[in-house]
Amino acid sequence: MPTRSRPRSGSRSRSRSWSERAVRTALAALFSLVLGGVVLVAPALAHGGSLRSAPARSLSVPLWLFLATGGGVVGASFLLASFVTDRAFVRLVHDWRRVLSLPAADALVRVANAVGVVGLLAVVGVGLFGPERALLNLGVLVVWVGWWAGFAMTTYLVGNTWPALNPWRTIARALPTLDRPYPDRLGAWPSVVGLLGLVWLEVVSPLADDPRLLALVVLAYTAVTLAGCVAFGPDTWFGRVDPVSRVFRYYGAVAPLHRDGGRVKLRIPGTGLEDADLVTNRSEVAFVVALLWVTTYDGLVATPPWRDVATALVGLGAPAVLLYPAALLVGFGVFYGAFRLAIRSGRRRAETYLPAPTLARRFAPSLLAIAAGYHVAHYLGYLIELSPTLLGALSNPLAPPSPVAVVLPAWFQGVALGFVLLGHLVAIWVAHATSFELFPGRIQAVRSQYALTVVMVFYTMTSLLIVSRPYVAPPFVS
Repeated sequence: MPTRSRPRSGSRSRSRSWSERAVRTALAALFSLVLGGVVLVAPALAHGGSLRSAPARSLSVPLWLFLATGGGVVGASFLLASFVTDRAFVRLVHDWRRVLSLPAADALVRVANAVGVVGLLAVVGVGLFGPERALLNLGVLVVWVGWWAGFAMTTYLVGNTWPALNPWRTIARALPTLDRPYPDRLGAWPSVVGLLGLVWLEVVSPLADDPRLLALVVLAYTAVTLAGCVAFGPDTWFGRVDPVSRVFRYYGAVAPLHRDGGRVKLRIPGTGLEDADLVTNRSEVAFVVALLWVTTYDGLVATPPWRDVATALVGLGAPAVLLYPAALLVGFGVFYGAFRLAIRSGRRRAETYLPAPTLARRFAPSLLAIAAGYHVAHYLGYLIELSPTLLGALSNPLAPPSPVAVVLPAWFQGVALGFVLLGHLVAIWVAHATSFELFPGRIQAVRSQYALTVVMVFYTMTSLLIVSRPYVAPPFVS
């Protein structure tokens, strides 16, 4: 037996080391893609993923009062949820479900598969050979307006259809696979690195201004993704490594529609975040916080305060190309550290034997409601403004009509701010429902949320501050 067990152990070791090398290679390729984009575009740009120049926004009340009111709403909602609701009501809300009948579901999936592949080909083809002006190029408009603004909203407002629409998954199913085992110790960390890397690339490169560059980045992403699918299989790659699929899967937990046992069910929005299996380890907690932070960061780097700080630092000699990734990592560290500190404080106040990692993974999904609320606040106006331009490009991709933008009324800013607050209110409710599930005592459940509510108020005021600021042009241009 010993002589037979050693070869098997060696085989497992070689397989494990091969898998780890493959993941490292994929991450290195992604990092090279990001770094290459940085090198090619030289100085950093403030916000590559924006196609608009929004008018300045002003508040009719002092900023401090505006922020304090937003934070106060979140704090008051915590008190209301804690002392007015009971376990029976929480369970009633959480358990409400309705089964929906969707005819020809298989046919709809096949149509979505085809639409996804055609969309990918259009982004690459028109990006490489279509109009050079960003607002006339279908590839740019599809990626930023149709996909990242419009489609992303459907994943948390309606339901996650990305598994069917995902063109890389459709293509990968036709490719052979080695089905190598994925190293469990890597967890979701490749997704965290990938998400931060993609957002960094968006910020420091003119992806929204240069259709050719965007098409090349999409091609590079396609190569890395399909190579990963061949190595590990599509289910493993899109389930554990691919950051985009993880983003939409987590957003889908906020949505009212979801699949359960092959059936589509309707639920109260946000109640899917209470699922104990949604976030399963520390790396997935980090991804949730990263998603919240990058959505905030995406707006932060397009505000006057950031422009002033960035300009001053570059004037003092700080390299612009490193300024934005440094801010990205520092901000992520602050958000992640604040959440972990809140979890440890909540554990002490609740006087529970449940370990901090368990509490972190159960309370982390509540942050996804905040991320969704801020995403719709950040991109709803953007989508409405540029939808006519997107439709014009769809009508004639190679010779589109002149761009037409919708002018939003002044009161529309209130809609965006309302979505920020709505996301935080849903997050408070989810955390409240989760605490009732974890702790037997009512006071124990309430105490566990004190610090987390303070952190959510901090997140709220940060989001409101960014949304209330005017959009500004990039401080550095290559």
